[in-house]
Amino acid sequence: MKIGLPKEIKDNEYRVGLTPAGVHALAGAGHTVYVEKSAGEGSGFTDEQYESAGATMLETADKIWAEGDMIVKVKEPIAPEYPRMRENQLLFTYLHLAPEFELTKQMMERNV
Repeated sequence: MKIGLPKEIKDNEYRVGLTPAGVHALAGAGHTVYVEKSAGEGSGFTDEQYESAGATMLETADKIWAEGDMIVKVKEPIAPEYPRMRENQLLFTYLHLAPEFELTKQMMERNV
């Protein structure tokens, strides 16, 4: 599976969905892991650590979302990310959909 790890863009969110160790485990199991450049910076992880763990670094979030069959995030997507979601893409993240009607609608319309 192709797994994408974008940089979090929600205000005051500095965590990252996968550590380099997590990337290493997934890559070792035969998955391709794409990491957006500087995605781990806020959590103290360098691009070099992700590359050493087996990740392919990509320049932009658009490329991550386009390549990933599964997207791994810490927080739910926010409005600028909605157009990046595509049909049958898996989203592995914390979701609190009750107050997020528009996100719920966007995910349903895109079959995410």
